[in-house]
Amino acid sequence: MAIRVVRLGSPRTRNEGLRIGTVRRPPRGVRRQDFARLDFYDTWLPQLAPSAGLVSWIQEQGDTTAGWKRFEKKYLRELSSPDTLKLLDLLAALSRNADFSVGCYCEDENKCHRSILKKVLAEHGALIR
Repeated sequence: MAIRVVRLGSPRTRNEGLRIGTVRRPPRGVRRQDFARLDFYDTWLPQLAPSAGLVSWIQEQGDTTAGWKRFEKKYLRELSSPDTLKLLDLLAALSRNADFSVGCYCEDENKCHRSILKKVLAEHGALIR
């Protein structure tokens, strides 16, 4: 049992389990009833996505190492609210008994909040696949 970190919209893998979208907005131009069928997500958890302001900020920064490091610090600060910490603990606990995945639309995981989320979930004791 474990969590997989995936790109939303990519083909599902065997034993991936429930797919959770950790994105601020649903996919554009896709009807809600088609989200799961088109491999986006089965359920939506925008509380684990970076804020709209933070996403805008990193887009303005461009693809720089310094900008990404500042983004990471700001996103970690957003994840530190008591309610969000409870969600992270819940997902970590569930990962020991169920297979599921979390994801985002970004093509490059290394420049996506899901790479940070993956580390944070592991720090909370999640089993990561």
